[in-house]
Amino acid sequence: MTNNTIYFFEPNNKNSKKITADLVNLFAGIGITTVDSCHDASIVASVGGDGAFLQAVRKNDFRSDCMYIGIGIEEKNYMYVDFNYHNLSEIRQVFKTNGFETRSYPVIEVKVNNNQPNYCLNEFTLRTSLVRTIMMDIYIDDFLFEHFNGDGIVISTPTGSTGYNKSLGGAVVDPLISAMQVTELGSVNNNNHRTLGTSFLLSKARPITLAIDQSNDYYPIMSMDNEALSVQNTETVRIKLSDKTINTIRLHNNTFWHKAQRNFL
Repeated sequence: MTNNTIYFFEPNNKNSKKITADLVNLFAGIGITTVDSCHDASIVASVGGDGAFLQAVRKNDFRSDCMYIGIGIEEKNYMYVDFNYHNLSEIRQVFKTNGFETRSYPVIEVKVNNNQPNYCLNEFTLRTSLVRTIMMDIYIDDFLFEHFNGDGIVISTPTGSTGYNKSLGGAVVDPLISAMQVTELGSVNNNNHRTLGTSFLLSKARPITLAIDQSNDYYPIMSMDNEALSVQNTETVRIKLSDKTINTIRLHNNTFWHKAQRNFL
């Protein structure tokens, strides 16, 4: 991989050619060459919102030997996107003066049955596809923790804790904490079924395993970030914090908590 190369990821090519041309010219002016493949780039830039950023990381196989940046094209607040196309002078100044910081974000590894692992930056979700609850045994580090009965489970990274997890009442977690958060979806709690009933955090040393009850055909729906995971005959799902991390470029004085304040307060 050549240093000082950049690849622009634009999902569905929705953006105008002018936007791409302006970005190519801007980075060429500061000595960064545009390449045609994300795998050849030292910088991968998503053009769009947080969804585009997540797709860029996934399409680039969660590489940890490059830097990711998000460039927004709308005047909105995001959690992963630091730059904006409508402020090209800021981008130029930041890169010319190295006026940015790098931050590593944890990635979740998901292994369904004995298949190859998949990865996500935001969250993994498993839920029932039927008009009834799904039952599963939840193991923490091979210890049978609880018999779950409910609509499903959401497991998020710290950066993903502000998404689906937060809407379910889960905690917002600082990305400097290397942990994943487990949050229930519509759990049943009565004399026959008991769950913890609250979100909890697991360290990297504690993988979690979901063993799906095989007495019914649940056909659970699974998703990773903003993409569906299609697997038939799901028996077990093992989730842990991966050894992989992704490296992002962010502006000074624009931490995760600055973004959380702008988005929610």
